[in-house]
Amino acid sequence: MIKKWQSKIDGVYGKVFSDQNKKKLEKITLWLSIIGFVFHLILIYAKKLELVRFSFDSELLDSPISAIYTPFTIILIYEIYLLVLNLPRSFTTSISKQFEIISLILIRRIFADIPKIDLNADWLSVSANVQLIYDVLGVLILYYLIYLFNKARLKLDKKPMTTAISSFVSSKKAVSLTLLLVLVLISFNSVFTWVSDLANNNEIVEINAIFYNEFFSVLILADVLILLLSFQYTERYTQIVRNTGFIISTILIRLSFGATGLTNVALVVSSVLFGLLILSIYNLSEKSVKNEQKI
Repeated sequence: MIKKWQSKIDGVYGKVFSDQNKKKLEKITLWLSIIGFVFHLILIYAKKLELVRFSFDSELLDSPISAIYTPFTIILIYEIYLLVLNLPRSFTTSISKQFEIISLILIRRIFADIPKIDLNADWLSVSANVQLIYDVLGVLILYYLIYLFNKARLKLDKKPMTTAISSFVSSKKAVSLTLLLVLVLISFNSVFTWVSDLANNNEIVEINAIFYNEFFSVLILADVLILLLSFQYTERYTQIVRNTGFIISTILIRLSFGATGLTNVALVVSSVLFGLLILSIYNLSEKSVKNEQKI
């Protein structure tokens, strides 16, 4: 029998993350991406032609290529929505979406850094040029590792929906709804702080880290809470280690925002590689258990 709190949470989650709302958000994301791209281009050319003088200085207004940064930012917001939506499904689905998000953040940074490249100087003598090499190689490695992770994820057995698992999923839905509310508040605060710093000509932190520092910090707390809730429904060592390993991957992603250059890319790649190794070892252990049961 489904408890009252479960039915209420399931009902709210179903309304907030309904297919209808998802399709609406997809359309909004598409149109905002197009409008944001065009508006960004207008600002860039208005600055180039000296039609408008800005009271602040931003590298994102120096080259038309930088305009790609805006639609990527809007797409990332939609990806975060999908991450929160997928949070109740499984740890592996959630961490896979996290890996996709950090890879998109890295791609977005490439578009922001391309205008900084100096083609006339010795390539390796310019830090921006070297950073581009790190980022491009990092994206390629991430793309392949995420492919391997998703391939390993598909090998996981689907468990039947028992009463205990149903209760656990409802608990994760409650965490997901809370996380969505917190992320909305964080996003508004981040935008307000960024605009305020621009208007006052204050020193701005690394633009790629805006919002995502807080986002992944909150996500770590949400993952830990889900891990603690899972103790009610499983005591299996392999599952506990797997889920704890995924949290370590999220922590490595969070740490990457505080680093620069090769260290930043290395932390991001190591987070996905660590998650892949954890999942691969888990699959091997599950396969070993099945073989022992057959004997």
